[in-house]
Amino acid sequence: MEEVRPSEARVVSSLEIEDGVARSGKAYEPTLLLPPKKRSLLRMFLACMVSGGIQYGWALQLSLLSPYAQTLGIPHQYVSLTWICGPIAGFVVQPLVGYYSDRCTARMGRRRPFILAGCLIICLSVLMIGFSADLGRRFGDTKEHCGTTTGSRWAAATVYIVGFWFLDFANNTVQGPARAMMADLSAGDYGPNVGQAIFAVWMAIGNILGYTAGANGKWHQWFPWLKTAACCDACANLKGAFLTAVVLIAISMTVTMYMADEKQLDKADVESASGHGCISVFGDLFKSLKNMPPVLYKVLAVTFITWLAWFPFLQYDTDWMGREVYHGVPQGPKADIYNAGVREGAIGLLLCSVVLGVTSFLIPTLCRKLTSKVVWSISNFLVFGIMTAMVILSLVSTKGYNASLTAGLNGPNRTIKALALTLFALMGIPQAVLFSVPWAVASELTTQEDGGGQGLAIGVLNIAIVMPQLIISLTAGPIDKAFGKDNTPAFGIGGAFAFICAVLALVLLPKTRGTSNAVMAGGH
Repeated sequence: MEEVRPSEARVVSSLEIEDGVARSGKAYEPTLLLPPKKRSLLRMFLACMVSGGIQYGWALQLSLLSPYAQTLGIPHQYVSLTWICGPIAGFVVQPLVGYYSDRCTARMGRRRPFILAGCLIICLSVLMIGFSADLGRRFGDTKEHCGTTTGSRWAAATVYIVGFWFLDFANNTVQGPARAMMADLSAGDYGPNVGQAIFAVWMAIGNILGYTAGANGKWHQWFPWLKTAACCDACANLKGAFLTAVVLIAISMTVTMYMADEKQLDKADVESASGHGCISVFGDLFKSLKNMPPVLYKVLAVTFITWLAWFPFLQYDTDWMGREVYHGVPQGPKADIYNAGVREGAIGLLLCSVVLGVTSFLIPTLCRKLTSKVVWSISNFLVFGIMTAMVILSLVSTKGYNASLTAGLNGPNRTIKALALTLFALMGIPQAVLFSVPWAVASELTTQEDGGGQGLAIGVLNIAIVMPQLIISLTAGPIDKAFGKDNTPAFGIGGAFAFICAVLALVLLPKTRGTSNAVMAGGH
């Protein structure tokens, strides 16, 4: 029986009957076509598991790769430039994948083919990153032991950057369709905020596991073969964590492929779609931008400034802990102090993810009671307060710093460390909003306005995310270098953007509440 919504239950009409015989040839009996059972929340939750596996790899990327790049000899002021691949991948890949996933007629469904391909590429990419130091040595890097070398290892850095680019392209290949699939599965039955909240919960689970793996300093002890002449303790720990990412991504992908009961899209439904090929994709994308209702322009503007506030933290969180709080450096005698700070930063991100997961369950209720715009605004005020506190903490820690007191591995002042971990944990509250509310608002408004494809809608919204990342990637490192204050200037700029965004959210955003599409259509 073809799937129908509860509102579509009907009795076979007289137009389908000829002389008392159904057109199927059988004797006619009035039959009520009952709607299928509502898709369970448990099935929806399991169908989204791949987002947890992908976020595990993202957590390792966010917590370990900026510090790791510096161990390969990439200067701090240029580390942000290695993240340029993210916005480029987002700008190119997300619209392409969104466009084609809206029109994919594969037997396994619209979104799952892209999820499968992206996950396979992610696994290959993390292996390249994890073994970049070993590959670099084979390709001609210094033959010095990794414990004594302090120079640049350009062959290893090249392998690392190539793997990083492939990883970001593959992540975008998976995340866009995964979000769109949750919007598809939750439409009508639960509403977009529920689907995106499930996505955010899995992101929190992935973060918790990923940051736990990143904070673990014993991978090289559990698996001694991870250590080589080119890969010392910190590198071996990264390698071990990334190998577990391959396993978790494979498991989560398999569960999603089985539990996401997508239906094959009828080719007739896409025959009338305008254009063909890559040029048409971007033509449709820019046409969508040009013809968007004014309210969606406002959503994109607020999203843009929101991510300007967030990217300094996302790129430099653990590096901030290693430098400003622990007073270490990536290479040389204080490398162990720096690595201890990086692991402590990963613990802070773990606490952040726990708070994120708990808060994600509250987002749909908060949006219904306060409206999405108020929740979004409050979250940005929180980011402003937290980033301001991190700047103050950096200045206090640096002013009171005494090299002779931090020559060992005892770490920073306990009060400063406790405050830093508390700030990390509090960031989980606005991060729960960041990972769900903007997507739910865009999904809801797109459906109300023109019934457009969720894949392309998410691709359009992604432009408002990748452009801020490009700006921060190009400017954060040079600004920090110019002021000579490590990560503190970038954090201050992020706090300023958060305050601006908090005000604009109240002024510009529509009063959506994240209820089901049917209710929204009748209630607004």
